[in-house]
Amino acid sequence: MKNTITITGLLLAMLLLFLASLYNGSVSIPMSAITDILLGRGSANHPSWQYIVLENRLPQAITAMFCGASLAVSGLLLQTTFRNPLAGPSVLGIDCGAHLGVSIIVLLVGGTLTTGQLTLGGFTLVMLAAMLGALAVMGILLVLSRLLQNNVMLLIAGMMVGYLASSAISLLNFKATAEGVHAMTLWGMGSFSAVSLDRLPWFVGMSFVGIILSIILVKPLNALLLGDNYARNLGIHIRQVHTLLLFTTGLLTAASTAFCGPIAFIGLAVPHIARLLLGSANHRTLLPVTLLTGASLALICNLVSSLPGESGVIPINVITPVIGSPVVLWVVLRMEK
Repeated sequence: MKNTITITGLLLAMLLLFLASLYNGSVSIPMSAITDILLGRGSANHPSWQYIVLENRLPQAITAMFCGASLAVSGLLLQTTFRNPLAGPSVLGIDCGAHLGVSIIVLLVGGTLTTGQLTLGGFTLVMLAAMLGALAVMGILLVLSRLLQNNVMLLIAGMMVGYLASSAISLLNFKATAEGVHAMTLWGMGSFSAVSLDRLPWFVGMSFVGIILSIILVKPLNALLLGDNYARNLGIHIRQVHTLLLFTTGLLTAASTAFCGPIAFIGLAVPHIARLLLGSANHRTLLPVTLLTGASLALICNLVSSLPGESGVIPINVITPVIGSPVVLWVVLRMEK
């Protein structure tokens, strides 16, 4: 009963925050006009309002919802896989791998890659580069997880991999043009506004595939909580599960990072907030609660980033540490006790 109430409450909260993202923004638009636009009646006197609502606020809210859900789910998968409460896409350097992939494409090869008769460019190439970078780091971490039995050592090793990726990014920035550095700096601050309506189906599709794969992994994840030996006794193929986890986490992280930039703290903090709400580690309920909590938190960040005023849109990575840092400190203090 408690789980049903929690999930229902989070679903309602997410829907209300989604509507709030449509009705609030840096530009003040009457609520009646927004309602007419959403119902298809348009706004003949103010065509710019229709553009703002349908071309800006709507895709931005959908992007925030799916990005938050994707990062939160990937954080949960990593924390279960590595049995480490401080595991996450940002802490373990997975988003740095995706960031490095994008930096190589944008700063080193100019955003276009030609191989024989095949030419890739634009967001297709950026997405591929981000996914390959994220998967590369995840592969290194899985290899290290077999060599390092201590979770703290694995966490430190993941941070070192992230630092190496960050060092390579800094070198690319040093060699790049001023325009390229400026573009990558803005991209690295994180934003939900970069996904236009024509790119939205790609982002939503990739995120949806990753979320569906994570739902399929619920039973193996519950088995992994009790240890690899117990999971093997239940007929779980550990290597296959780890490979699928690698692909799923890489897909979710790469999609979010490529389209929105490296969003910090959501993947690390949200699974702990979900566990606190549920009081349970059963992934059958923990996964949907994590998904809804991540989507709701990202929508809150989106609302704060575009509050009415003259200061413009605030980068997402300015807001997420304010919410995520207290949660991480709480986890550290709880581990100490």
